[in-house]
Amino acid sequence: MVEKLKAEYQVDEEWRPFYLYFDTPPEGRELPEYIRRKRAQGSEQRLREIASSYGMEFKPTERIYNTHLAHEATEYAREHGNPARFNSPIQRDERGKGNEFHKAVFLKVYAEGRDPSQWDVLRSVAEEVGLDADEMQRDVESEKYKVNVEEQVKWAYQIGVTGVPTYVINDRYAVVGAQPYEVFKQALQQIMNQKG
Repeated sequence: MVEKLKAEYQVDEEWRPFYLYFDTPPEGRELPEYIRRKRAQGSEQRLREIASSYGMEFKPTERIYNTHLAHEATEYAREHGNPARFNSPIQRDERGKGNEFHKAVFLKVYAEGRDPSQWDVLRSVAEEVGLDADEMQRDVESEKYKVNVEEQVKWAYQIGVTGVPTYVINDRYAVVGAQPYEVFKQALQQIMNQKG
């Protein structure tokens, strides 16, 4: 869906960290009972339909994972990679392989049922997208990206993000949840009309 929006509206995407469960211990934790009840009522059907529309299987997580390492590894990826694949100088400086890495981790979790707090998962993603897994692990374990990620999460809370996914458009408008393409299309049209 994001790729379709990018093609139709010339928009850019940038994934940013957010902790849905800020206090999750490193080993993760069991799903709360209210999530189990919502699942029993079919709360993930929309996610299954979206995944199916892209030819993917959706595997719901069995635990709440600690995503701190994954977010910090994504910051490493954002700084590294092949900048020649981007056209603008801003993208060269800021993007690296952050989005590519994030998407690959996302697939590991929701298509393969893997735990993003485990180094074997993050290292395999780094190798998959062409990054140096040893350097990534070394930099993340040195806490090089910890403050940066914490500041981004704090910003998300400050602007009112309470759930994932939340799509922030132009730092002003938010679309919350796994919404149909038409919802995003309408939001972008409304923003374009306000500018004109």
